[in-house]
Amino acid sequence: MKICAIICEFNPFHNGHKYLLERARELSLCDVLLCMMSGSFTQRGDICVMDRHTRARHALLCGADAVLELPAAFSVAPAEIFSQGAIKLLNSIPDTHTLAFGCEADGYVDFSAAAEKLLNESETFKKVLNDGLESGQSYVKCYARAFEKDGGEAGLLDKPNNILAVEYAKAIIKLNSKIKPLPIKRVGADFNDNELKDNFSSASAIRSNPLSSLIKENLPDCVYEDFKDFTTETDKYKEFAKLILTRTSAKDLKKVFGCGEGLENRLKSLEELTYDEIISNATGRRYSSSRIKRILCANFLQIYAEDCFKYLDYPLYLKPLAIKKRNADIILSALSQSDNPLILKGRDREKLSKTAKKCLETDDFTHLQRQVIAGSATKTNENDEILYFN
Repeated sequence: MKICAIICEFNPFHNGHKYLLERARELSLCDVLLCMMSGSFTQRGDICVMDRHTRARHALLCGADAVLELPAAFSVAPAEIFSQGAIKLLNSIPDTHTLAFGCEADGYVDFSAAAEKLLNESETFKKVLNDGLESGQSYVKCYARAFEKDGGEAGLLDKPNNILAVEYAKAIIKLNSKIKPLPIKRVGADFNDNELKDNFSSASAIRSNPLSSLIKENLPDCVYEDFKDFTTETDKYKEFAKLILTRTSAKDLKKVFGCGEGLENRLKSLEELTYDEIISNATGRRYSSSRIKRILCANFLQIYAEDCFKYLDYPLYLKPLAIKKRNADIILSALSQSDNPLILKGRDREKLSKTAKKCLETDDFTHLQRQVIAGSATKTNENDEILYFN
């Protein structure tokens, strides 16, 4: 059996995601389309607009066959760790043949070649990178410039999905995996475009304009039915994240990914401001707003770098959220071939090592936090075609 995997957030699932799933199935010639999806919080440090089971249902109704949950320790982490964690789990499934992903690159781009170059940094690369950082420029821009000066394709690392694609390729190479990258050109708006389009808007634009008359045109019908009653929990989440920041010492804040070199002291000095003011004041040439938001989110969820590195080195688990009933037996059989235990019922947790249990408990904690913020537990819509797992 051939499995094509997609690493995703679907926050929310929109027409561009539906296109990605359709093209992935068409180009990969897969038997099963498997999504590895973040649960309650995202890689940009935001709370998900809808719960994980609702988003999993949207994916299945729009073309996927199964949705697994990406552990929270990886989903709220820098792109490198996000990618390594997801690829580690997908690579443990013997039938995973292809990884499909959206990218901004026009034409054919050899992301594996770009990844090889970045994994083997030349002296030229290191010098350009260090010179740029010493002059106070942002790491992202310095990294992209160093890549180009070392012979890399100009502009490739200027777009977020391309950067993530390279990180996927790097993770595949590190693991000596047989998974084949399958880049698919994004259609419609750019990743960070907050302006709604007629049909293919970004998730950012959809989240930012929930009451617009254009929303219906950008979402599959099953998603729109849930999203039209959407009420953002963002403001409440911001209050919680800021509160936890005030209760965290600079020493403990430093344990979070990306919060070193004095940034922990800078954030603590801003703790009396509002969440948005903290983000605005801490953002600069060196630190992006996404990085600051991710740090505050990881701190809120008690997710620390030391634990994440440990999770990358140890066997963990595969945790399905939802599977199409007609394919459930063959999919579960394929997943059971992984060297990571399959978590379907409460007693399956007994199979886990101490490290894996801690990782899973972090997942539980993040979902509980989302429920507290949302003021209710997950409400899973019944569907005769879908088998859900808690």
